[in-house]
Amino acid sequence: MIPVAEARQHIIDAIARLPAEVVPVTEAAGRVLAEDLAARVTQPPADMSAMDGYAARAEDVATVPARLRLAGHAPAGGAHEGQLKPGEAVRIFTGGPVPAGADTIVIQENTTPEGETVLVNETVTVGRHIRRAGLDFRAGEVELTAGTRLSVRDIGLAAAMNIPWVKVVRRPRVAILATGDEIVFPGEARGPHQIVSSNSIALGGLVAAAGGEAINLGIARDNEDSLRRMAAGAQGADMLVTTGGVSVGDHDLVKSVLGAEGLAVGFWKIAMRPGKPLLFGKMGATPMLGLPGNPVSTAVCGLVFLLPALRALAGEIDFGPHPEPARLGVDLRPNDNREDYLRASLAIAADGQRTVVPFERQDSSMLSVLSRSNCLLVRQPFAEATAAGSIVDIIRFPSGPIPV
Repeated sequence: MIPVAEARQHIIDAIARLPAEVVPVTEAAGRVLAEDLAARVTQPPADMSAMDGYAARAEDVATVPARLRLAGHAPAGGAHEGQLKPGEAVRIFTGGPVPAGADTIVIQENTTPEGETVLVNETVTVGRHIRRAGLDFRAGEVELTAGTRLSVRDIGLAAAMNIPWVKVVRRPRVAILATGDEIVFPGEARGPHQIVSSNSIALGGLVAAAGGEAINLGIARDNEDSLRRMAAGAQGADMLVTTGGVSVGDHDLVKSVLGAEGLAVGFWKIAMRPGKPLLFGKMGATPMLGLPGNPVSTAVCGLVFLLPALRALAGEIDFGPHPEPARLGVDLRPNDNREDYLRASLAIAADGQRTVVPFERQDSSMLSVLSRSNCLLVRQPFAEATAAGSIVDIIRFPSGPIPV
């Protein structure tokens, strides 16, 4: 068995970023940038007023009240031509360009209009309420870097940078194949000893949440011909993910059958719970991840291994997952030789501290417990008994494909 961190790094190192494609900025939220984005314009393009009021010279309003002659207007999208002279002011609005010669803005609440003049009632300093040219960014400056998954905020920035099209990494296409005579899909007729399989559906949701496209290949039965034939459906996919059939039982055929079809195994078996019988390799250039059949094991391994693999395919810089600290709410017994991922509930305690409590039942078949969880409590191999109140590591379940 190999450690979790070593296995995850092996997967990331074995995966190459997918090719890029060009999409309109209106459709780029949630996509991963394939190249740096530099601004095509300077923002703001000139010194602009940040308030409605009057553009003036600070020395003219150093003593108040001060009466200034109204020399013109500078609306947003327009401008006052000419040099502001001593004793003059220009009516200006938010976003209006500051006239030449003006060095401050007097907000309208501090003035009294008097026909062709304006009475200034409060002093202002040089530069007050002026947004200088390039305050936000300047043409040629790189504001978004390759490997960034574009948030809603990012595409707003790209649009402001006058970028209508962006080059992003193609969405990963992931073929998902469940295995086993004992499983059927939801809604299908069940035999007396069969169960409803959720693994493909859950993994498909994880792929979609990571910005990929899931291809459900169906269920391969526990014979070599069925597995070989259905796995062939992964041709053209960027990754093949199987569930079940990777342990040591008589019907666990994935390793041997796909090995005969060219699978080069990178590793098999992880020192973790749940998820020990996990397989990774390549079929030609296509990465293959063989997950355990127990549904909770599949979900946990999907978070710990599949999600970083999808991020590597998409060209992201940050693969995750990242442990966070939380206060333990109960005592825990010593751990054995495997890294343990306990399904847990994270909440804010009465004293305002984030506190995590693992569920009492941790069986890897119990999806109801997984559904009620909002994080995983991570325990290192051979961790000693841990008392309530100690700080422990957790991994929170990620959110959807489009960050805000």
